Amino acid sequence: MTDLPLSPESGWNALYLAGEWTAADDRDSISVENPYTREEIATVPAGTEADVDRAYEAAAEAQASWARQPPQARAGVISAAIEFVRDHRDEILELLALESGSTAVKSTAELQTARGMLQQAASYPFRMDGEHADSIVPGKENVVERRPVGVVGVISPWNFPFHLSMRAVAPAIATGNAVVLKPASSTPITGGLLLARIFEAAGVPEGVLSVVPGRGSEIGDAIADHEVPRVLAFTGSTEIGQRVARQAAGNCTLPALELGGNNVHVVTENAALERAVDGGVFGSFLHQGQACISINRHLVHEELYDDYVGMLADRAANLPTGDPTDEDTIIGPIIDESQRDRILEYIQTTVEEGATVETGGGHDGLVVEPTVLSDVDNDMAAACNEHFGPVAPVIPYASDTEAIELANDTIHGLSGSVHSEDLDQARTIADRIETGMIHINDQPMNDEPHVPFGGMKQSGLGRYNGESILDELTTTKWLSIQREPRKYPF
Repeated sequence: MTDLPLSPESGWNALYLAGEWTAADDRDSISVENPYTREEIATVPAGTEADVDRAYEAAAEAQASWARQPPQARAGVISAAIEFVRDHRDEILELLALESGSTAVKSTAELQTARGMLQQAASYPFRMDGEHADSIVPGKENVVERRPVGVVGVISPWNFPFHLSMRAVAPAIATGNAVVLKPASSTPITGGLLLARIFEAAGVPEGVLSVVPGRGSEIGDAIADHEVPRVLAFTGSTEIGQRVARQAAGNCTLPALELGGNNVHVVTENAALERAVDGGVFGSFLHQGQACISINRHLVHEELYDDYVGMLADRAANLPTGDPTDEDTIIGPIIDESQRDRILEYIQTTVEEGATVETGGGHDGLVVEPTVLSDVDNDMAAACNEHFGPVAPVIPYASDTEAIELANDTIHGLSGSVHSEDLDQARTIADRIETGMIHINDQPMNDEPHVPFGGMKQSGLGRYNGESILDELTTTKWLSIQREPRKYPF
């Protein structure tokens, strides 16, 4: 396998179109900045609508022959990609730290999850089996075949760029599709061009994968509102996801959406308090809370409320903050100034609405202090909005019924968690919370490659992982064979 350098200085100033690295030429450039130091670490080309057209055309041309490859050939490419990721582990971790502000804990978890997605994808070529079905017509044989959809467009986010790109790209390639990937403009390397390097080295044929970095405001519509793709996989905000869905549906393209969340961490009166706080700290502050499945609201029974708030605040105040390349750092930088300012505004507005800052509330550059807010209600800014930061609003409740009502009082329904030593109580609450995923005596930040991942309500459409993504990226074809002459009524 080709040994390619993956450092920030490795020359990322090109697009990967139809199997070729295409120079920036007269295209605009996107400056890739370290969110901690704000220093430029690389520049990449800003793709154009013409680049998007070329990528989709190449994908359409390459897909049919790729789909005809035997399953062991497609699985072989995925296995080679797994080997590449393993061999370049340290370089990938460095890129995640420098480009996305990922701490050691977060980047390691992201890399492990992405490898798991690849390992799951390696099995897909052998799982695309069909079935025979009896016919109601004498002498007829029915065959139902599973086939790739064709071309898949992928728009991926900046928060877990490597994992959330890989979870769509690897299964799509494994199932015989071709892919056009547009990574977020904040993370065009780890969310896009890095995958091009990996799959090129793994032997994917020309045209099967193209990566077009670019600003969403300039080429997002061209990716989503294109007639070629049959599936459009998008991960991002609910607002943008709704726009993407409308554009995709206009071309009868299936939108596969994983959107925003407003996830609850319910701590009942029967919870093991320290265990609940452990989960609350991890679920709120991993990657500075920049995750769609992080805890957005802590719902705590009034009997435990004061103790929980105090313990959570103590733990938050002692989390190491600063440079994500320091192995001891837990709280690194927010991705950019606009995201930071939005988080700080939510904190300030929530305090003006009557909440109390137990710890945090300030910032140093793009590093926002881990913040715990008490005396919060469900309508305050940091609770009713997806704050996407290291902020833990803690809301008291008096009964299981009230907890369920508070949990469901949101347009979102992505993930959540419930703590109780009474598992019957926990299961009853979990069953009644309107969410696609929920975890008992844990926290919401869970993703396993073989388990369906996705939300309800305005948190998305469809599911990733396991059999679910196999269903999203393939279609069925009914073939019937009339083996005996058939009698018709006229």
